[in-house]
Amino acid sequence: MKLKTAKRWFNWHKWTSLICTIFLLYLCVTGLPLIFHEEIEHLLEENKEAVATPQKLSLDKLAQIAESKYPNEKVRYAFWDENEKNKILFDVADRPDAPYEKSKYLVLKEYTGEILGAPKTDGLMHIILKLHTDMFLGIPGKLFLGVMGILFMISIISGIVLYGPIMKKYDFGMVRKNKSKRLQWLDTHNLLGIALTAWMVVVGFTGVINTLSDVILGLWQQGQLAEMTAPYKNQQPLTGNFSSLEEAKKAAERTITDMKVSVIAYPGTPFTSKHHYAVFMRGNTELTSKLLKPVLIDAKSGSVTDTREMPWYVNTLFLSEPLHFGNYGGPILKIVWAVFDVFTIIVLITGLYLWLARRRAEKQQQLLITKEPLS
Repeated sequence: MKLKTAKRWFNWHKWTSLICTIFLLYLCVTGLPLIFHEEIEHLLEENKEAVATPQKLSLDKLAQIAESKYPNEKVRYAFWDENEKNKILFDVADRPDAPYEKSKYLVLKEYTGEILGAPKTDGLMHIILKLHTDMFLGIPGKLFLGVMGILFMISIISGIVLYGPIMKKYDFGMVRKNKSKRLQWLDTHNLLGIALTAWMVVVGFTGVINTLSDVILGLWQQGQLAEMTAPYKNQQPLTGNFSSLEEAKKAAERTITDMKVSVIAYPGTPFTSKHHYAVFMRGNTELTSKLLKPVLIDAKSGSVTDTREMPWYVNTLFLSEPLHFGNYGGPILKIVWAVFDVFTIIVLITGLYLWLARRRAEKQQQLLITKEPLS
């Protein structure tokens, strides 16, 4: 590699790394507990077992129980968690398009209607999640972290370009222990960085995609969802009583027999129209369980009006979020993700140390030059 080209790559690596390092440290530290968020939440929350009895209550009855807890407010979402058997989570709010901060959540037994409590939306894990995803700044915070992720990807690529020529002169993975402390840190930084490259690319790339979730939702709403609900565009919004929620669920299950219901969105929410229930189905395998397929149900007649595969960009988001946190393949992969996360923190700290040490050495050298007597 020519000296001029190498210097250019070095500057790319140095400045992109410096700009994003503090934020990446912040993301690595907040991301570490989120890898085990399910296990931590299970320990922190009071868990009551939902024991099965001969027959489940209808969804309409369960929704009435949830609404009775909060007079003058209505259910707008129903959720099923594949890890929580015989339970249903309702989102209740004063209007369908209310901000998520206004949501009230209730977990009910599907067989008895007993209220098991509410998941904590202001607890420690929720705070860490908000810090990690948008720094409590909403969409601007997400997009800012997305820019930091892009800089991170550039620093990785430039690091790879620089590492190749360096290793032509030395053994791969060498750490010069008999040299200065700064060179030992440099070798450690380079070794861990190149060893973690694949993982950092995966986590960095999926992180950038996750920061675009609101953009992707908007594209889906204006694209596929608008096409699916186009025949109802000029109709008056439904008011008053909707058709049976239970029958909407059964209609979706009859339409797609090899998937199960994951979420039902009421009319007027951002994930459907003002005329439809949107029943989102998920697959039964480790991979397809991360994907959703919408079935639209006319909330007046109860009939299925449309169902389609999600666009590629939405599926990319669905697959990116669990991959970002190592949520594939059980606890073993989570442990691997956590170990790599810790090593990445070391890479970032050593990179920051090397920059500070280099600046200090340059200042000392400049000081010596200025003190030299004139000949």
